[in-house]
This record gives sequence, structure tokens and C-alpha cells, in this order.
Amino acid sequence: MTISALSTAGGTLALAGVTLASVRSANRAARVAEQSLLAAQRPLLVPSRTEDPAVKVGFQDDVWFNVPGGQGAASATDEAVYFVISVRNVGTGIAVLHCWDLLPKLELRPEVTPTPLEDFTLLTSDIYVAPGDIGFWQGSFRDPASDGYRAARRAVEAPQRMGVDILYGDFEGGQRVISRFMLTPREADDGTRWYAAVGRHWNVDRPEPRER
Repeated sequence: MTISALSTAGGTLALAGVTLASVRSANRAARVAEQSLLAAQRPLLVPSRTEDPAVKVGFQDDVWFNVPGGQGAASATDEAVYFVISVRNVGTGIAVLHCWDLLPKLELRPEVTPTPLEDFTLLTSDIYVAPGDIGFWQGSFRDPASDGYRAARRAVEAPQRMGVDILYGDFEGGQRVISRFMLTPREADDGTRWYAAVGRHWNVDRPEPRER
């Protein structure tokens, strides 16, 4: 009886070990499949290329801008301050732009942090940029009495380098990223041109690659 019981217990233990290994293997396979699926729909925005076609962008008050590749637009009036950046999605999934925040005085230094999520301005409507395609971001200040309007207008009229933090994610609302774009003014025969660059990307829903 003792030998029989030991044999049964040993068989049960071996079966449990095989089951545990099988469950772990299945979990690993599920995680790999999930990561592959997420990677296939992950967006990443950068400025468009200089050889890309211009994008035509309009605002609700019928103000329009024709923005060449690799550039942005910044314009101030007594009623509003307008901003546009021509962007390209170099990621593998659709980019859905949600919010933004303007940095009128951009400091270029290694130790920078993104705009807190609660300080972002929600876009009037989502903007979609397909993978491998060009698109745009647009934003405006419409209250001349607000601090944001006054700071933005001073930066445009100076003109001085500015930053824009853009918050976007995939089409399911996940994998959010904050990308910090820069607008640098350069004088030209036809007025001030605003050249776009990107300084840094921060993950919101995934671990930061710079964390040690």
C-alpha cells in the first residue's frame, strides 16, 4: 500500500509539474502575441520631410495655412494666435492626436520633463495620421485676455524658438506618447519661416526606455 501510494503521489506531482510548465509556456506565448499586436499598431510622430508635399490646414474661423514639409506655421492677430506643424507618422499604427501644450520659452537641456497630463489642452476634434503618411497638428489661443494668448503672441512676434508637447496614442486609446516638437524661426524673403524638429518622446502607458 505504501509503495502504491508513493507511486500515485509521484505521478500526481509529475503531472502537476508538466501542467505548470505548460501554463507558463502558454502565458509567455500570450504575452509575446500581445506585444507583437501592440507593436503593430504603435504610432510615432516626427516632423515631415522637407521634400514632403505641403499640408493645407484650416481653422474654425476660416483662417487657412499652407505649410511646407518640415515646417510649421505661427501667426498672431488681435483675435487669436494660430499654430500648425506638418508631421509624419513613422510608426506602425494610426496616430490619434488628443491634446497639446505650448511652451513659449523652450529651454534646450538634457534634464527635461513632459507636460503633466492635467495641463494639456484637448483638441476640438481628434486628428488622425496614418502610418507612413503625413498629417498635421494644429492649435490656437482665442482669448486675448488669457495668459496663454499673451505669452504665445509675444513668442510669435519676437520671434523666438517655441516647443509644443503633443499627446497622442493608437486607435484604441492606448500606447500614449508625448512628443516634444520645436518650432525655430528663420527670416526669409517672404517673412518668417518656422522650421520643425522633434526633441524627445516620452511613453505614458509603457515603461520609459531612459529609466535606469
